[in-house]
Amino acid sequence: MNFYQLQQESLVSTLGIRVLEATPERVVAEMDVTPKIHQPFGFLHGGASVSLAETVASIGAFLAAPEGHTSFGLEINANHLRSMREGKLTATATPLHSGRTTAVWNIEIRDEQGRLVCISRCTLAITPVR
Repeated sequence: MNFYQLQQESLVSTLGIRVLEATPERVVAEMDVTPKIHQPFGFLHGGASVSLAETVASIGAFLAAPEGHTSFGLEINANHLRSMREGKLTATATPLHSGRTTAVWNIEIRDEQGRLVCISRCTLAITPVR
């Protein structure tokens, strides 16, 4: 994977997501909780957590896909378990299923104390690059 592309202007760079580890079996990324990703009441926006979750799942599914294929999110769900105003989130994604045409990844997002902030599951389509 060309991680340089992740650093260019995209939602990943806008949110400040930093990929720390990326293999077909596990993807880990960080994101700082700052006012730029708050909801109107000053807390972490759930959409930012979901974006972080889909990012790590998409990277993992892409890395696990056959040569000449890519991944696209089909469905994602998230349970937001803890609010935050500031700090650092760490998302860890692991595959539950890696099939020929679909993949399902589990994502845990934790705060700096290791407490679960969000749990998510993402289903991805595996398709040929055109």
